[in-house]
Amino acid sequence: MKCSMPTVNTNDDKILKKIFKECKNIAIIGLSPDENKPSNIVAKYLQNAGYKIIPVYPREDFILGEKVYSNLEDIKESVDMVDMFRRSSFANELVEVARKRGDVKQFWMQLGLVNDEAFKKATQYGMIAVQNKCTKIEHARLIKSIYN
Repeated sequence: MKCSMPTVNTNDDKILKKIFKECKNIAIIGLSPDENKPSNIVAKYLQNAGYKIIPVYPREDFILGEKVYSNLEDIKESVDMVDMFRRSSFANELVEVARKRGDVKQFWMQLGLVNDEAFKKATQYGMIAVQNKCTKIEHARLIKSIYN
């Protein structure tokens, strides 16, 4: 799948390091309770790496020990990053919700997800946008240099 927009605002590891260093609360959109699903594996990794995960999933009360919200709008605490595991077409709507919240600094579409329109909107709204990359893979790749 070829995308015309870059996968991250500058395609620079410095930006990815900045995301991981400054981010504290991550809303995982589409976090499955199934331990074998990529969303659960990634969320558990991020949780173990010290991030506060905020599950967004319509049919559960708790996932990975955290209260589950049915949508991004219902989350009461601050959200630094939206990490999306839903189909690419949902990104347009999610970017608008993230903008309305006012606290989302990073909009991340997981590996395999590309939506150039949502990517462009997120950057226009002042968010750092990432698409077609995995937070777990990128964090693990950069961990040694994030805090240096």
